[in-house]
Amino acid sequence: MKLLNIFKSFKNDESGAVTVDWVVLTAAIVGLGIVVMNTVGGGITGLSTKINAQLTSTNAGYGTNP
Repeated sequence: MKLLNIFKSFKNDESGAVTVDWVVLTAAIVGLGIVVMNTVGGGITGLSTKINAQLTSTNAGYGTNP
């Protein structure tokens, strides 16, 4: 009978359920972040290329830029 009581208490124990919820929630947030980065990544690359070209063509110092 003692073994049966151990199984019943194990079945009724819900202490790990919150951990599973947090793992699923965290995985969903990470997945959403990956989707956003894949969507926005191309635009960021194009914009950084334009900024680099502008900074490369700009002269530094006083009075050199109109």
